Amino acid sequence: MLIDTSNDTITIDLDGVKLRADQINQIKYWGFARRHDGKLLALDVDDPGVPLLKLLKYLDAEKIQYSVSPSCKRCVSEMYERFDSFRQVKAAGKKFKDGDFDRGEFKDFCSFVDRNVPRKLKQHQLKAAFHLYIMKSGANFSVPGSGKTAAILTVYEKLRLEGQVNLLFVVGPASCFGPWRTEFELTLGRKPSFRILAGGNQVQRKSEYFGPLSENAELYLTSFQTLLRDQDEAMTFLGRRGAKAFLVIDEAHYVKRIDGNWANAVLAIAEHAKYRCVLTGTPMPRSYTDVFNLFDFLWPAGEVIDSDTKIRLHISEEHDDSTSAKEILDNAIGPLFYRVRKRDLGLLAPVFHPPFVLPMNEYEKRIYDAIENRIRNYSKQDYLKNIDIVRKLRRGRIIRLRQCVSYVGLLVKAVEGYREELVEDKSDLSQIICDYDNLEIPAKLDFLKSFIDKMQQQNLKVVVWANFIDTLELIRQSLTQVGFYCKLIYGQTPIEQTSIQEEETREEIRDEFVDAQSGLDILVANPAACAESISLHKTCYHSIYYDLSYNCAQYLQSLDRIHRVGGSEEKQANYYFLQYENSIDQDVKINLDRKAHKMYESIEDDYGIYSLDMFEEEGDLQAFERLFSDK
Repeated sequence: MLIDTSNDTITIDLDGVKLRADQINQIKYWGFARRHDGKLLALDVDDPGVPLLKLLKYLDAEKIQYSVSPSCKRCVSEMYERFDSFRQVKAAGKKFKDGDFDRGEFKDFCSFVDRNVPRKLKQHQLKAAFHLYIMKSGANFSVPGSGKTAAILTVYEKLRLEGQVNLLFVVGPASCFGPWRTEFELTLGRKPSFRILAGGNQVQRKSEYFGPLSENAELYLTSFQTLLRDQDEAMTFLGRRGAKAFLVIDEAHYVKRIDGNWANAVLAIAEHAKYRCVLTGTPMPRSYTDVFNLFDFLWPAGEVIDSDTKIRLHISEEHDDSTSAKEILDNAIGPLFYRVRKRDLGLLAPVFHPPFVLPMNEYEKRIYDAIENRIRNYSKQDYLKNIDIVRKLRRGRIIRLRQCVSYVGLLVKAVEGYREELVEDKSDLSQIICDYDNLEIPAKLDFLKSFIDKMQQQNLKVVVWANFIDTLELIRQSLTQVGFYCKLIYGQTPIEQTSIQEEETREEIRDEFVDAQSGLDILVANPAACAESISLHKTCYHSIYYDLSYNCAQYLQSLDRIHRVGGSEEKQANYYFLQYENSIDQDVKINLDRKAHKMYESIEDDYGIYSLDMFEEEGDLQAFERLFSDK
């Protein structure tokens, strides 16, 4: 039997050898197929190294005699060199995290930073940067607001000056484009020559990948969505002669899903970069297996988490054996990532002020009570309906209640997937809802104006958070009408792209807001659009929540906008909340506080997992159970 590798194909020439049926089935299970009248078993693969070693290991275990071709020997030799190199890197990472490392080398690294990086890094950032420099390809799982970007830029600069890399290629949500450019200049002291490879004209965008390197940029920024469309061009660009790319995946939890389209695109380009890094404060949002893609990206040859380890981790998770799962992960990936916890940052503890609990105005109260009673009556018949229908109804009902305490005008618009009639057409209540803007001003809005006025008198900047688009527009319009200068960031606010925007972009509004001399002291925003990648902590230390949703992940991200490294060491973050008395507002806040406590515990744990109910619609459904079931 002869094993050969050529033209991205592994072949097994049986040469008359009779394998047992179970042995043939095992080899076929790995993707090998019969060719040439069954005399050959072949597998087409981009990188034959890992499957070849798996095959040879199996043949040895089964005591099957075989020989290998010269090309096969070279492939095996290269793989063992890769694995040996990886073991050395992993050992170095473990020594550093254990405190057993070359102090002189770390001192030299810090001296380099002092000489070449204008920004003064915190001690935890220096350690994170040095760990990545040792690894060359590694992960930073530090909590949001810890200064991960500055640490990565420091490593990039050292590698660039050593001639090991010559460009930085960042993949992430589009909201990270502005922060990367800003942090580049603040950290390295020079404005980056950059290209944004997202949006705009597709033909023009794709042409950016093929210009001469000398004429191209140093910093490239693209989104997960664009990479999915431009995957082939990105692979060609990163793999071209002369390109020595440091490839960074920002907010890497977006590529957690195994076989997801975004994940596959990221994995496809990984091997074409010289060095790789992943950044996320939440590496395992829902499952221990969420880390698979991250480390498969960092080491595309499969050195980190092999198939046996993945199976053992799956089994441990299925049996709720978190102790075994964490032990498996610690052995596999512990040395390969660096993590700074919130308690390590040296930030002043934020102040959560008691909620301002307000009575509703007359019409708000009538509408809220009527809808709450109608929901209670409808819920008595839920047992007669299909479970999927019930889930949609209950989620829709909770959204309607949340709309009532946000802005009654929201009730005139449909809720996707929800068709229940909570207010009869042509009824007095229906007429009140339609004419609401002419009947009264919401009590929350009146209070907010007074609150903002006090902030303005003290020359304090403030972020106003709300979750519904029409509420955001109402707040902006109302504040503007009484003479306050404010701007709005929400989903429809453009993100900076390569094409020319007639409207202000999120980045432009954010930059104006954080400028202490700009005169823009009020920012109205929703967590879905502004809770991630945008930092406001340099000049803003006050946030007020006009309303809340049950999405704890977005809520925590919004808190971090004004509580971060680089400002919160000396300035205390302040959070305020508006609530209507005897309403769903109290349930949302209590539930978020409970989830936030649980989530912070997960964030502080190296291998913590967020619970499913911290995301999306689960909170609405659970709220219905608390508020209406068996009542």
